[in-house]
Amino acid sequence: MYFDSHCHLDKLDYSQLGSLDSILKEAREAGLVGFVCVAVDPGNWSQVIHLCESNSDVYGSVGIHPLANESLQLEGDAFLLAAQHQQIVAIGETGLDYYYSAHSRQRQIELFETHIELATQLQKPLIVHSREAKQDTLDILSAHASSGIQGVLHCFTEDWEMAEQVLDWGWYISFSGIITFNHAEVLREVVRRVPLSQLLVETDSPYLTPVPYRGQANHPKHVIEVAKMVAQIKQQPLPTIATTTTENCRRLFQIAL
Repeated sequence: MYFDSHCHLDKLDYSQLGSLDSILKEAREAGLVGFVCVAVDPGNWSQVIHLCESNSDVYGSVGIHPLANESLQLEGDAFLLAAQHQQIVAIGETGLDYYYSAHSRQRQIELFETHIELATQLQKPLIVHSREAKQDTLDILSAHASSGIQGVLHCFTEDWEMAEQVLDWGWYISFSGIITFNHAEVLREVVRRVPLSQLLVETDSPYLTPVPYRGQANHPKHVIEVAKMVAQIKQQPLPTIATTTTENCRRLFQIAL
């Protein structure tokens, strides 16, 4: 059984893939038992919640992506209300991205802190995006480490030094289809070193379609290709990777199957 720990079901290319019902049906038939659908701005919080209410195996997360439109305002009451929904299992995605939007560092940091405060208040884990922002991400998370807050660095593309630090806090590292790309040898070495007990797999669909489906629309079923690469790197049977990463996902997000 597999669990796609990070996808954007509301943003899939239905013109290529068909209806959401057919996409989820295909994934379930392939062995997926759950999906974490991640909202990236207040405009799609209600849509993600509706998807969760309509599908018992879809769980949600609400937040504002660091690259979201800078004109967006975060209304505290609305954020709290959305985050308290019973099928919202995490806060985010949040974090820092200086690769695309270095000019908005201060706004990103302030939003990140707001997400951390709410996650701490509700005792829900964080889903963190970090790109070209390693030190600031670590510094901010380190300042809150004593709170016991848990989380995952999703779609991990940084180095072992960063991975090792968050693993020491008991956090999880999630890998996407990037690990199947030809140029990802350094990242595959990080996969090799991350303990299986703290490793998640994801698609981040509709983005980052894994090999051998590059050039096609990405969707949750392709998380199996990510798991296959993890199995190859770690020289473990695929069922072991599937079962363990599913259990890790359930543990982090407090999901009972």
